Amino acid sequence: MEKIKEIISKIKPLDKEAMEKARQRLDNLTKPVGSLGKLEEIAEKISGIRGKLAPVIKEKVVFVLAGDHGVVAEDVSAYPQEVTAQMVLNFINGGAGINVLARYIGAKVIVVDMGVAADISHPEVIDKKIDFGTKNMARGPAMTREQAIQSIETGIKLVENELSRGADIIGCGEMGIGNTTCASAIAAVLTGAAPREVAGRGTGVNDATLEHKIKVIEESLKINQPNPKDPIDVLAKVGGFEIGGLVGIILAGAAYRLPVVLDGFIVGVAGLISYGLTPQTKDYLFASHCSAEKGHKIILEKMGLVPLFDFGLRLGEGTGAALAINVIEAATKILNEMATFEEASVSKKL
Repeated sequence: MEKIKEIISKIKPLDKEAMEKARQRLDNLTKPVGSLGKLEEIAEKISGIRGKLAPVIKEKVVFVLAGDHGVVAEDVSAYPQEVTAQMVLNFINGGAGINVLARYIGAKVIVVDMGVAADISHPEVIDKKIDFGTKNMARGPAMTREQAIQSIETGIKLVENELSRGADIIGCGEMGIGNTTCASAIAAVLTGAAPREVAGRGTGVNDATLEHKIKVIEESLKINQPNPKDPIDVLAKVGGFEIGGLVGIILAGAAYRLPVVLDGFIVGVAGLISYGLTPQTKDYLFASHCSAEKGHKIILEKMGLVPLFDFGLRLGEGTGAALAINVIEAATKILNEMATFEEASVSKKL
């Protein structure tokens, strides 16, 4: 827990001076003031995060954390548990959606086994396995508090390992059959919404399975009684190892002044836990999109984050984050490469 406290203590406010300088330059570029809308807001925020006027986004990293969930035994998913391990290998072989989009934007994909319920021995998979999946939260706590803390600290170390390689921006993704059930439970506790308001179809379950999934979440919350004032307790009672790892990545990104791009519902829930631990984290986050999972909108509103786009995505893996990184990089290029009126010898508005 000391590592988590240390990282939280490093999270500082955005650099207002850098943001003001960015705003002044944006207002003097060869365009009507504010005419590039959200791109200008992004460029200003990136300047505040990085603490300088002309931040460059070159080294892009997308973390994809994988973990399995004991609650799958309750038949809450349209896919069997072994799909998690199979998809991890697909990531490594470059065949998944995140691989395609990462190649397109020039990002490195880092695949991490946080708790897959299978032995994955591959040199390109970072082995941080805490256990072979969580326990069934419908029967008791998903993990111990110690394991929850371990998962967060693991995420912190993943970011710290990338700092020496010069990471400029971090995208967050995940893979884990059953994790929308866990994420819905966490969202219900931390927002105060009813499970029915936040639980969606996940991998595409039918009406009967969705109704069953909601009941499983309700029963899990009744059995475990997670404390909404203690985000780590919530993670331990109804969370997942990959969700905990993402919490650590988000906290470390904020501590080391890196923009952190959230993907969909699962990653958003990790953001919500981070926000519960320290609201200052929000300033370093970008919500890439609003997922088709209905709980996503609720958790984004709770954090006060506005998604950059809404394409009806619900794949996960970091796909939305990858698309958003491309937009964020475009915003910094506007700030850095577009000429001012003076530089271009163009007359300003009278």
